[in-house]
Amino acid sequence: MTRDTSLTSEFDEYAEDYDHALARGLSITGEAKDYFARERLRWLKDCLARLQETPRNVLDYGCGNGSSAMLISEIVGAECVTGLDASVKLIAEAQRHYGSEHHTFLLMDQYRPAEQVDLVYCNGVFHHIPAQQRLAAVEDIYRSLRPGGYFALWENNPWNPGTRYVMSRIPFDRDAVTLTPPETRRLLCAGGFEVVRTDFLFIFPKALNWLRWIEPTLSRFPLGAQYQILGRKPNTACLTDCCR
Repeated sequence: MTRDTSLTSEFDEYAEDYDHALARGLSITGEAKDYFARERLRWLKDCLARLQETPRNVLDYGCGNGSSAMLISEIVGAECVTGLDASVKLIAEAQRHYGSEHHTFLLMDQYRPAEQVDLVYCNGVFHHIPAQQRLAAVEDIYRSLRPGGYFALWENNPWNPGTRYVMSRIPFDRDAVTLTPPETRRLLCAGGFEVVRTDFLFIFPKALNWLRWIEPTLSRFPLGAQYQILGRKPNTACLTDCCR
């Protein structure tokens, strides 16, 4: 995999203040980073359970400081998590705090796709990748997965005004170029994936958490602050246009 040097320098700049920068942006929701990370993975686990999938080998694409690795093991049940990122400093932080026999962290250009991964998890990364490089990133992810493996791509929903406001408060998100859900679905299809489902999460802030019980019933509507596109690598070459 290739490493974009502009992303490297951008996130190296914020490596030591990464969690604090996120916290400042998320503070208006009343929740911390850990809440959103856990809820994303719980939702993903439920989606995979419906498909009778129990991934053991997981790739965290754009892992940041590595804090999701433990949650992926805890919630999804992964036995092995490999975190990839473009930032030298963030990978060093991840390895220092979370590296273990079961959790490994590498720079993007140190990883070689080998069709062995059961699941690729990616949160809030593609809006930082230059548009002309996004398809190449999807193709790298495709080559990492075994046939029948899944790609859970989470992105910020630009149709949600609250999302745009939160991003404006986070230094490394202010100038990011967001992707609409249809754009993301087309991107996955162009990379060879079958789109299994699209879900929208995080409608209500903590002040209205008593309403959160209805969020699952609203997940098909583009209201949430984030969305997940769940893609599947076909067991055989895809011969149809999965986006029709």
